[in-house]
Amino acid sequence: MARYQRVRGMRDILPPDAGRWRKVETVIVDVLQRYGYREIRLPLVEATELFARGVGEATDMVEKEMYTFPDRKGKSLSLRPEGTAGCVRAGIETGLLRGSARRLWYHGSMFRYERPQKGRNREHTQIGAEAFGMAGPDIDAEILTMLARAFGELGVAEDLTLELNTLGAGADRARYRQALTDYLTPRADALDEASRLRLATNPLRILDSKVASTRELVADAPNIHDHLSEDSRAHFDGLRARLDHAGIPYRLSPRLVRGLDYYTHTVFEWTTTALGAQNAVCSGGRYDGLVERLGGRATPGAGFGLGLDRLVLLEEARAPGQPAHVDVYVAFAGAAHGPRAAQVAETLRDATRLRVLCHAGEGGLKSQLRAADKSGARWAVVVGDEEARREGALLKPLRDAEAGQILLGMDALVEQLAANANAAANAA
Repeated sequence: MARYQRVRGMRDILPPDAGRWRKVETVIVDVLQRYGYREIRLPLVEATELFARGVGEATDMVEKEMYTFPDRKGKSLSLRPEGTAGCVRAGIETGLLRGSARRLWYHGSMFRYERPQKGRNREHTQIGAEAFGMAGPDIDAEILTMLARAFGELGVAEDLTLELNTLGAGADRARYRQALTDYLTPRADALDEASRLRLATNPLRILDSKVASTRELVADAPNIHDHLSEDSRAHFDGLRARLDHAGIPYRLSPRLVRGLDYYTHTVFEWTTTALGAQNAVCSGGRYDGLVERLGGRATPGAGFGLGLDRLVLLEEARAPGQPAHVDVYVAFAGAAHGPRAAQVAETLRDATRLRVLCHAGEGGLKSQLRAADKSGARWAVVVGDEEARREGALLKPLRDAEAGQILLGMDALVEQLAANANAAANAA
């Protein structure tokens, strides 16, 4: 028989790792919701034209990286390579963007045909957020403050650096593009091949080149900050003042342009040196013209996409080892006590928020306790003859060598476990 394997660039996230993913996702989503962001769920497949028009036909994403295919009627469809365009499409189509300002978040797989590397798969998971209807720098600052909080609560803030730049308004960007083209055209022969192709279609992307000779050439290129209008400069200065007031450190990066055509004004990346070449963990900025470009009313917007694949790797480096998937392991001495053990487990699930695993199948008490220890549970609860006679259970701490085991009635057992769980949560 054929032996099937996953498609190259896709990945399975197995149970030991899935617990860490869930932990990271839970922290990020909790922070988003505390800032008033609401969830929106978007389809995996969109019309190819949505990305060509929204992201930009001359971007690497649209030209080289999308998974595109015709449906049975010949319409060109694509697996989503990013989330912003789909979120804007949904907002326009459903009328969600009419009226009051909106803060939205989404979560799921994105697909780009790239060379797989550590922290870079063809399928990657992203949490994104978009804020619509707010034109000033306040929302830019809120997004960055919110991300700083999330990274702090995950314990990875020290591994991340906020890179910050502005592209100004659309007219500023057009002026800068012309100045950059004028500078690079006489020097085109010194550019790498990919950058020469970009010179005619998307010259700002040349600033992102990783080729050493090209990077040396653009080091003396015009600076975007010299081509900003007074309004654009005031927007960026206002953002920086708010970040300084909030105590959020950042590094000005005048060559940071982002690879998508819809960005205006603020652009940013949170980068790390802990993951080798794949240094971008979270990216975003403003896109004040995107809603109008996709057929909606002129609506300012700002947002970000956060790559969970890389964030999970950072969190794992900070907190190695697998997170426990269970709090309490219920064991029993003798098969006759299996039904009562299951009843005790149900009682604990009803009365506490703990994760309770009850032993099932064969195995003596010693092997069950070994399984309890291997599970990472903090406590074992044992039911045997004496426990059944006294209508209680034996509570055995598994992570505290100094704490002794104790036989408790059911009410006392519930109370004790609840108190211990609260104490552990407060300590964490």
